[in-house]
Amino acid sequence: MHKSQLGGLIIDCQTDDIEVAANFWSRALGRQALPLAPSDSGKYIALERRTNELDLEVQKVAHESRVHIDIETDNIEAEAARLERLGAKRIGMIDDWCVMEAPTGQRFCLVPVQRENFDTEANVWDV
Repeated sequence: MHKSQLGGLIIDCQTDDIEVAANFWSRALGRQALPLAPSDSGKYIALERRTNELDLEVQKVAHESRVHIDIETDNIEAEAARLERLGAKRIGMIDDWCVMEAPTGQRFCLVPVQRENFDTEANVWDV
């Protein structure tokens, strides 16, 4: 048995200046851009999140700009296997998350638990 839930929206930006991109999205969404963590290698800027809201991040990428979702889970391997049974395929691992592709072509990520409401509100999968 494992759990998962929609975790966040990641705004992928093909840009040389992640701070300019984050400034735009911060102002567009009315959410303060939070300082980069030293471990982010200049690739991510989080946007302010209210309690239990979806995680919002601006990410510097090499591919075309787009938005993707993150699914947070307490068991990435079990969630990946569950989604493969539904028709998704694994693209690869990056650090501690798994990049997947839906049967309809959208890419999304499976990430470790991020939000405080996970234990009480996540879907429970008994597969």
